[in-house]
This record gives sequence, structure tokens and C-alpha cells, in this order.
Amino acid sequence: MKFRVERDALADAVAWTAKSLPNRPSVPVLAGVLLQVTDGGLQVSGFDYEVSSQVTVDVQSDAEGSTLVSGRLLAEITKALPAKPVDVAAVGAHLEIVCGSARFTLPTMPVEDYPTLPEMPASTGKVDAAAFAAAVGQVAIAASRDETLPMMTGVRIELNGSTLAMLATDRYRLALREIEWRPDDPEISLNALVPARTLHDTAKTLGALGGEVTLALAQGTTGEGMIGLAGGNRRTTSRLLD
Repeated sequence: MKFRVERDALADAVAWTAKSLPNRPSVPVLAGVLLQVTDGGLQVSGFDYEVSSQVTVDVQSDAEGSTLVSGRLLAEITKALPAKPVDVAAVGAHLEIVCGSARFTLPTMPVEDYPTLPEMPASTGKVDAAAFAAAVGQVAIAASRDETLPMMTGVRIELNGSTLAMLATDRYRLALREIEWRPDDPEISLNALVPARTLHDTAKTLGALGGEVTLALAQGTTGEGMIGLAGGNRRTTSRLLD
């Protein structure tokens, strides 16, 4: 794997992906970000079995491939690089990063040990990114932070026709917001409980990109439901709360 990329694009992609990585991963590879180069694009991915984040960045690639490195270490390095093109290459068991006079070598982790990232569920509809981010910000603040009551840490999303409603409570306060959206099925009627922190962080980022957010929901048996949020060059998938 070998490619050249703009410093700001790389730093932004790595920072956003690394932000969702667990502080105390159950296995070491979950602390890593997966870098995959194919067809002139770099995909930066992170996954902890609950939430996955992916960003796609245009690059000038000389060789395709994939590698896995520490997410937070890579984020610190890319943030400190000078404003010049960055050359990245996987050499043996290391990743070499060169930007101007700066040069770094990072140890890699075995890609084969990294879990398969979940697929984005089928689209349910689209909503204005700015309006969605504002609504989530107003509602998510009321969600509980007490992990012993996991259901209270979520935001309930209700999809009824062209109305998207969000509700959150910590038992002492309650927040409710309704906005218009464009469902793929005009007769849709779905409810889901989404982790508030994941929803807030993703909506805030996608709202800054502008345009529209694609909302995707897949509900199966208990524990198998997934939500997907995509906008611009980014996407997040997360398990629904039971």
C-alpha cells in the first residue's frame, strides 16, 4: 500500500474515525484504524463491535492494499503534520508517513485479526443535514449518562410518514422534537432506540458537511437492529438499544 493525500483531508478523516474508538478495547486490534486503498480512494475505518465509522478520501495511489495502525497515535501524528502533501506507505510490519521534513514510522497490527465491518442497512429515507443535527442536539442533551440504565441513554426515533420525531429522557426531564423528512416509503411506521452519544456525534459532523443525511434502519430480532447514517464521504452504523 502506497499513496499521497492532502494533509487536512487525512487528519480530518483519522480524527473523526479515532474519536469513536474504545478507550479500553476488549482486544488490541479494536484500538486501530483500518486503512484501505482501492481505486484511487482511501477508506479509513474504525469498529468496536457496536459502532463502526468510515470515511472515504481521494488519494493518489501507487499501490493498493490495507493496513491497521493505532487510531489515536495516528490521529496525533496527522494533526501535527505541516500543511503539505503526505506520503504514506506500508513497509513490512510498519507504516511510514512522510510530510515535508517530518517522518514517522508506526508499527502495524495484523489486518486478518480485525473484525468484518457491518454493512450499511438499506436506506429508509433522507433528511436535511443541518435540520437533523440541530434537532438531535436539542434532544440528546436530555438522555441519561447512567450506563446502568442503558435504555435511558438512548434517543427514541419515531418514523411516521413524513414526520421524524425524536424523544429522550433521563427520568427527570424530557425532550421532544419533530422535523420533516423524505421517507422512501410514504407509509413508513418505525420506532428505534439509538445510543444518544453516537447519534449526537454523527449528526453534528454530518450537519457541518451540509446537504442531506441518509437514514437507514434494519430491525430484526432483539439485539440485531442496526441504524446507519451517511452523508458526504462519511458513514456510521450502530447497534440499536434493546
